[in-house]
Amino acid sequence: MSSVPTSSAAPPAPARRPAWAEGLDELRAAATTEPGRLRVIGAVLALLVLVFGAAAAWQVADRAAAAEDVVERSQPLTADAASIYRSLADADTTAAGGFLAGGKGDAATRQRYGKDIATAAELLTKAAQSARGSDGAGEQIARLNRQLPQYTGLVETARANNRQGLPLGGAYLRYANERMRTELLPAARALYEAETDRLAADYADAKAWPWAALVAGVLAVAALGWAQRRHYRRTNRVFNRGLVAATAASVAVLLWLVVGHAVARAELTASYEHGARSLRVLNEARIDALQARGDENLTLVARGAVLTDDQQDFYEAGFRSRMTDLAGAGERGPAAARSRLGSALALADDEAGRAPVRAALASVRQWQVRHAEARAADEKGDYERALAKVVGGAGSTGESCDRVASGLSRALVHEQAEFRTAADAGRGALGGLPEGAGALTLVGALGAVLGIGRRLAEYR
Repeated sequence: MSSVPTSSAAPPAPARRPAWAEGLDELRAAATTEPGRLRVIGAVLALLVLVFGAAAAWQVADRAAAAEDVVERSQPLTADAASIYRSLADADTTAAGGFLAGGKGDAATRQRYGKDIATAAELLTKAAQSARGSDGAGEQIARLNRQLPQYTGLVETARANNRQGLPLGGAYLRYANERMRTELLPAARALYEAETDRLAADYADAKAWPWAALVAGVLAVAALGWAQRRHYRRTNRVFNRGLVAATAASVAVLLWLVVGHAVARAELTASYEHGARSLRVLNEARIDALQARGDENLTLVARGAVLTDDQQDFYEAGFRSRMTDLAGAGERGPAAARSRLGSALALADDEAGRAPVRAALASVRQWQVRHAEARAADEKGDYERALAKVVGGAGSTGESCDRVASGLSRALVHEQAEFRTAADAGRGALGGLPEGAGALTLVGALGAVLGIGRRLAEYR
């Protein structure tokens, strides 16, 4: 009896691997050969050089834009904010001076007052167009625009009452001054601080080191150096022209980046230390002088009607405080050095900057002497003589105040020029660097590819 053989089932065919896995295996196998390793090295070198170029172009362009903002946007807006503050303070001072003078010189004082108000309104419009939504400038501008018409209305009412000989005019003027002190000037100060903070932020952005680009550059140069050493050890050939060209281009970009940014930082720092800081101190000194002058005028307008908590004349106390801030209230030595004008002298880096500040300081001393004479006459009951010493022509405190303002104006013009020269140099040090870095690193990447390609050709 024959047996029928039984057939066993055929083993299943192995599952086909995904295409990407097979491709990865092929790449891994190729990388174990010298041509495969050279291809990987070439691709990595080109990538590192291109990343370096992209990082350098991006970061330098960002810093160049910040430097541009410092010169063309932030500092001019800070100067405009200071001018708004100064114009408002001068308008208040002029209004009080015109009130004291009565009919004498009324046209001149009204013209100066009108010019101050018009300047403030024009600069507020300009600031509103440039304000960014992320800072507090817009809120302060809106506040100033609301309060300014109310202030001018109070001044006009005070003038109308004064022309009619009504004592109510002095009350309206004091109310207008109170509105200026408590509403307008604090808002103008806040606007100035917001613009100053913006300027400081732009300085910080412009001076920040491009660390990502520097690290990428060091990595690219190190990788190129390693590739050339590897090439030498395997072939005993000293140079590979493509790799040498790539290294030269990368080193050139790295040196350009370091030197260009270092010069830009140095010039921008100089523009801040000897320009922006000096401008801030000089602006504050000018505002102190104007507010001291306003207090001096209102001392005669109020005639003791407004007192401090310790029963001193409110406006005379304000005058002394402003003078202390401005020039140290007559002291010499450390107290005077800490004053606005003392700081301005310390910050000025040449005689052209120091001379007008010294002239302003001498005028402040003269002003203090004349003010003491006016106060002595007023306390003896000689109001007319006191008035002449304050709002008269030659020999008056008004003349001294004008000389202070003139000296500070000359100093501001000089320091503005100092700022612009240094800031332009800092901005210029970054000029062309983003484009040059991009072009040179493209050459470097091409050189790396060609250098590795020349080596690969030996295996064909």
